[in-house]
Amino acid sequence: MAYHLFSRLRIVPALLLLVLLPGCRSTQRNTTAAAPAADTFYLLVGSYASPQSEGVKVYAFDQENGSSRYVCGLKGLSNPSYLTVSHDGKKVYAVGEEEDTASCAHVLSFDATTGALTLLGTQPTHGAAPCYITLSPQEDYLLTANYLGANITLFPLDSAGLVRPGRTLDFRGHGADAERQSQPHLHCVAFTPDQRYLLANDLGTDRIHCFPLNKREKFSATPLLSEAEVFDITLPAGSGPRHIDFAPDGRHAYLITELSGEVLVFDYGEKGLQPIQTVRADTLYAQGSADIHVSPDGRHLYASNRLKGDGVAIFAIDSRDGTLTKVGYRQTGAHPRNFIITPNGKYLLVACRDTNEIELYARDSVSGLLSDTGERIETERPVCLKFVPQR
Repeated sequence: MAYHLFSRLRIVPALLLLVLLPGCRSTQRNTTAAAPAADTFYLLVGSYASPQSEGVKVYAFDQENGSSRYVCGLKGLSNPSYLTVSHDGKKVYAVGEEEDTASCAHVLSFDATTGALTLLGTQPTHGAAPCYITLSPQEDYLLTANYLGANITLFPLDSAGLVRPGRTLDFRGHGADAERQSQPHLHCVAFTPDQRYLLANDLGTDRIHCFPLNKREKFSATPLLSEAEVFDITLPAGSGPRHIDFAPDGRHAYLITELSGEVLVFDYGEKGLQPIQTVRADTLYAQGSADIHVSPDGRHLYASNRLKGDGVAIFAIDSRDGTLTKVGYRQTGAHPRNFIITPNGKYLLVACRDTNEIELYARDSVSGLLSDTGERIETERPVCLKFVPQR
């Protein structure tokens, strides 16, 4: 899972008293060169790292041929494990995933021409182990899901995209698994494609907390969320909801459950989320299912599993009703906590945390199956992958 003591060895967090380097270093690494072209993106990598290491790295990546080139890395951040990027690509927001009051959210500037990163500011989350970070649809709020804090944090942003002090929304309760669900464990905060709801997935209580969004102008005094109207979707006991993704047309949602290792399929419309199918992603019952993504063409779904038989389950999506049929499984390196599909759907990249590399798989757009290209990006404890178009 994204965060529990049973699934990974913690890096002992260093105190954030180091002087932060002013942007990326330009040291080159021995990787395959990628020609500058319209198909070239920056690949941003968040990781578990000490402040002395490059916790966020930048690579040039060509989505047409799969080649990559190291660009730079930013030191000074402790465990910047999860990232999100502004629509214009000029800001990168990163969690500082600690188990105590050092937990925080960072804002970085990003130069989409050179790939340089610079730290602009930091705010505490007031919730331990932030493991997910996202921007509101209008990009005037930043939100984190705090796994050990039993809460989420809402940070207002100013007109320059800088993070102001945040406040928490706290949850109570527990789940059926006494060891893994002794308290709320918020694992993902995601907005529905129609911008009607914020979904806060709570692995610890088997619930999705659904907050309606207020109709408001950007930067207005009207709160982002209608907190008084929050309601919960209750999921099967012991399932442990983790990440969620929507089909490109927004009509169906797919939720991966960490503990039960299943994908829950929902219709989404005027009545909200309506469950229609449950399929198994983890046939070994390892209780370590992690990430989930729909391909850009909407034809296939992929879900990663860890702790046993580490790899990615592959499903075909029925174009009529959004239901799934399992079509394959691709084994990967150790602990595939996060993965990403290239915008053109040609490749799937897997962050294998415990084998210290990003693996590159070619995706068959017809069958959905993945073939190993043999290409690897060697990097320490990768956790999160994001693409940003080059300029």
